[in-house]
Amino acid sequence: MTFTEVLDIVKKVVSNSIIKSAIVILISFAAYKLLSAFLNARGKKLKKLDRKKGQTYIHLINSTVKYAVLIIAFFSLLSVNNVNISSMLAGLGIAGIILGVAVQDALKDVIRGFDIVSDDYFKVGDLISINGKEGIVTLIGIKTTKIKEIKTDNIISIPNREIASAALVSNIVYIEVPMPYETPLERAESVVLQICRTAEKNSNIKECKYMSVNKLDDSAIKYMIKLNLADNRKKLQTTRDAHRVILDTMAQSGISVPYNQIDVHTK
Repeated sequence: MTFTEVLDIVKKVVSNSIIKSAIVILISFAAYKLLSAFLNARGKKLKKLDRKKGQTYIHLINSTVKYAVLIIAFFSLLSVNNVNISSMLAGLGIAGIILGVAVQDALKDVIRGFDIVSDDYFKVGDLISINGKEGIVTLIGIKTTKIKEIKTDNIISIPNREIASAALVSNIVYIEVPMPYETPLERAESVVLQICRTAEKNSNIKECKYMSVNKLDDSAIKYMIKLNLADNRKKLQTTRDAHRVILDTMAQSGISVPYNQIDVHTK
């Protein structure tokens, strides 16, 4: 068998639409793997400089590459199966307009996703607040951002177009310390300062600062302390620990935690 005859057989095999489709799928899969590996390697270099930003870029790049390869593979499959793409697109007409309106939100999600990364609004690993819920950003995708709620560990998926209402949660936590009205001011402030000194033994509390009297409540005077946290992702547990310190210190000082009381007068 001559080389020309072998070449003719290969051409006949390759001309089969099923074989062509299989080749397109294999090439697309290989291209996705190669692009992901290359871009992830670049992302890992960035991750060494900035861990959170590196993770963010890796997730977003993977999402972008995946959707891009899928779209190209889809149109390539149509082409090798003798579907006239130009005629198909031209014939969409009104259906195309309707489809364009339908995908407006998806396009907003994609654009907003790139804005989040380019503007450095927040990164994977940051603690954000949205719609009254606080959560750690676990993924920034091309369409959605996922957060892990710190109170419940629930994973919440938020469309990127709605993320503008999100706020970065600061490392500062304010806590009120209730003291009975019967406790002299100097003694109360001395106990609050002791609470701060004890609270600072917590590895996640960089500084505890007494801010002064915050409120004259019905049953107690509220003294304010400010905690500066090393890692705000541990905010919930650190706040719980601080409340325990308040109760322990007040008990050791012989001060009872005040509570609402109702006086009933009878004739």
